[in-house]
Amino acid sequence: MSDEVGLEKRALRAELRERRRIATATGRAEANAAITANLVALATRLKARSLSAYLSIPDEPGTRDFLAWACAEGITVLLPVSRADGLLDWALYDGKEEFEDELGMPAPTTEPLSPNALDDVDVIIVPAASVDRTGMRMGWGRGYFDKTLGSMQQCPPVYAVIFDDELVDAVPSERHDQRVDGVVTPSGIVAF
Repeated sequence: MSDEVGLEKRALRAELRERRRIATATGRAEANAAITANLVALATRLKARSLSAYLSIPDEPGTRDFLAWACAEGITVLLPVSRADGLLDWALYDGKEEFEDELGMPAPTTEPLSPNALDDVDVIIVPAASVDRTGMRMGWGRGYFDKTLGSMQQCPPVYAVIFDDELVDAVPSERHDQRVDGVVTPSGIVAF
C-alpha cells in the first residue's frame, strides 16, 4: 500500500466511524428499517434462493432483520467466519445462536464450510466503509472480503450495505481492492 493512499484510507475510515458512532438511535432505527426493506426488495428481484451476508454490529447498517426474513422465507443463508490466516470460511445461518470469531465478529455456531461454499449463492451482501459511484468499495482495512471476492472465478452479484452519505464520488483504492455491483442504502438500491 502506498503511504499516501494508506493515510487517505485511514483518515476516511476514522471520519466514517465517528459519523456512525454519533448517529442518533432514532435515525439509525429509521435507516435500518429502510435498509431491511431494500435488501428484501433486492433478494426478491434477484429471486435469491441462497445468499451470503454478514451479521451487522451496532454501528453498522443493520442486516439482522433482513437475515431473519431470509431464514423465514427458506432462503439458504451463509455467513462469514474469520480465520487467523486472513481468509473467510462460511457457515449456514439458521437465525439462532452465534459466537464471536477470530476477529470478535458475530458468526453462526454451525460447522464452518470451506471458502468455496460461496460459489453457489445467488447474491453476496458485504459490509463497507464507503463505496464510490463507480462501485469501488473501501472496507475497514483487513482485506477479508477483498481476498474472498478476488479469488472467485465466477462471482454472483455483490452488493455493499452502507448509509446514504457513504456513497461518494471517489474512494482511495489500491490494486487489490474489489468493486461491487451495487449498494443498498436507506434511500434505495443503486446498481453500477
